[in-house]
Amino acid sequence: MSVPDSVARRRWLAITGVRVAGVGGALLGLVLLGRAQTLAPQVIGVALVLSAMLMMMVVPASLARRWRSPKR
Repeated sequence: MSVPDSVARRRWLAITGVRVAGVGGALLGLVLLGRAQTLAPQVIGVALVLSAMLMMMVVPASLARRWRSPKR
């Protein structure tokens, strides 16, 4: 595997890892929200779900933009 291929693979894995971490955070927030008995854990669960969803949308797009190949 050439150097550009290995760099591309690492970057793809990083973007995919961010997406998987966001899904995990959203699921954790949903579990916390579903099992909460009082208001404070419910608020934390909603905040966790919303922040994970925002992370899944913003971070991969910004990494892809940052790592985009220069125009020729």
